[in-house]
Amino acid sequence: MRPMSCGGLRTKGMMTIFQIPFRRSGTGVQGANASGVATGLLWASVAGALAFIVVYPIVKLVIFSFTARTGLTFDNYFYAFGRARYLQALWNSLLYGAATTLVATLLALPLAWGYARTKMPGKTLIRAGLLGSFVIPSYLAAMAWILLAGPNAGWINRAWMFLSGADNGLFNVYSFGGLVFVSALYAIPYIFIYVSDGLSAVSTEMEDAARMLGAGPIGVAVKITLPLVAPAIFNGCLIVFLDTIALFGTPIVLGLPAHFNVAAVQLLEFFEYPVRAEAAAAYSLPLIAITCLALWLQRVLRGRRSYESVTGRTSANAGAAPAAVEWALFAYALLILALAVVFPVACLAKAAFSVAWGQPLIMANLTIANFGELWSSGDAQRGITNSLAIAALAASAAVALGICAAYAVARRAFPMSGVLGPISLGTLAIPGITLGIAFYSAFSTAPFQLYGTITIIVLAFIARFLPMAYGSCVSGLAAISTQLEEAVRTLGGSQLTSVRHVIVPLLRKHLLSGWILVFILAIRELSVVVFLAGPGSRTISMFLLDYSESGNLELAAALGLVLLAITLIVVVAGQATLGRDLLSRSQ
Repeated sequence: MRPMSCGGLRTKGMMTIFQIPFRRSGTGVQGANASGVATGLLWASVAGALAFIVVYPIVKLVIFSFTARTGLTFDNYFYAFGRARYLQALWNSLLYGAATTLVATLLALPLAWGYARTKMPGKTLIRAGLLGSFVIPSYLAAMAWILLAGPNAGWINRAWMFLSGADNGLFNVYSFGGLVFVSALYAIPYIFIYVSDGLSAVSTEMEDAARMLGAGPIGVAVKITLPLVAPAIFNGCLIVFLDTIALFGTPIVLGLPAHFNVAAVQLLEFFEYPVRAEAAAAYSLPLIAITCLALWLQRVLRGRRSYESVTGRTSANAGAAPAAVEWALFAYALLILALAVVFPVACLAKAAFSVAWGQPLIMANLTIANFGELWSSGDAQRGITNSLAIAALAASAAVALGICAAYAVARRAFPMSGVLGPISLGTLAIPGITLGIAFYSAFSTAPFQLYGTITIIVLAFIARFLPMAYGSCVSGLAAISTQLEEAVRTLGGSQLTSVRHVIVPLLRKHLLSGWILVFILAIRELSVVVFLAGPGSRTISMFLLDYSESGNLELAAALGLVLLAITLIVVVAGQATLGRDLLSRSQ
């Protein structure tokens, strides 16, 4: 091996791995001092930024909940929890979350088992379809299901009445059952990812041994398979439950017409005239408590027993299930994908290119006027531009802050740097609807007065999606040896030089995947925006909600297709660049 030089690190017969141009800002002690000052300023800025966008809004939310014009008071809590209707909304949220989690789990488990444990055909298609259902916003899916299963007017109900001669439709999406079913369809990817990855990581040897000893399929599943993947199932269920109780778009689109009120929608009502923002702050805190309780329960349950297997991962985990079972699972998967992706997107496309969505697909009913109206509408154009700018800025800032925090924690960059980890992950325990109210209470008044600006939305999105960017960077840093950074130091480079020229290039795929994930989530986010946006900072999600509430489903469908097209372009470009699947448990 050739000796190291200031031109880079070289290995014999291989291309240059790093090209590190070292420039000394000074000599001797002066250069070292300058480098140390710059590094110290960086870590101070990172810690200050995390405190500003994560810690401060949460502290302000708690204080705001006890605030009144006359001083501190408990009146906000008495008002928020002193009416049966408000308490019923909280109970409805728990019921809604539990029912959605149960239905999503029952729907996802056969898919995950078939994908990981059989040679079911079409696995690539199934995983791509599930990625498609993941990127469809829940509120847009709810609008699509109005077109599909609206009482008497939805296409499924109209087909049923035509074929059976019945006077009423078969389904009513404006019901508790409809709300749960639609929400569960788009929660399937969470369960599927955890369970399929868990099954793939567990050897089939114990299951094969149980079969050799005479155990039947049900006995093997109950006594062997399910206990081994119980943590994966529980983790997936936990994510679905916490995500569901914080959902805003689907309940307001499908739940309100069914007179089923949930806590997320009730919070918005506190901002109607007369505005009771302090009561909303008090009412939102139980959602944080529920999330923290669920996360604590997860740790308790996992700590009581071991789920490790003594056998390793085998090279061929896919079992030899009967061909009939494999094709039945494939047909079931196609049905799920049709209900979650094909039918909703087809209905949106039909409505987007129709004069009236309820009329047949004939030439007289076809039009591109809906897209023309979006193109000529200054508000719609501003919403699209705002969404793109906010998502790009939030994704870039979240990734930059995430890599800095992850590096500081992993390399113990300064005393007490470990505290940055829990802070970076802290917003995982805060539902989006609550985070929106926290930023409203923290930045809507003096000295900031950012309410209604793009700035406050970007800051809220950074805090909301920072855990995703941070987690992606942590997983990448764990695989990078510190010897590379030590080599840079030996050559006279500073800590910042090693980060810039070693860590960032090695983590480029993790950084890009984190950026794509944050961008996808940010461009469709609704629960945070609805409390913070003003006339000049409205996004695509808010315009979609407005069009739906006004009954203009054709325009909503057209704008929804624009949102899906943007998301699809980003996903396809990301997968082509990364060369790997974005639908993974690590992402």
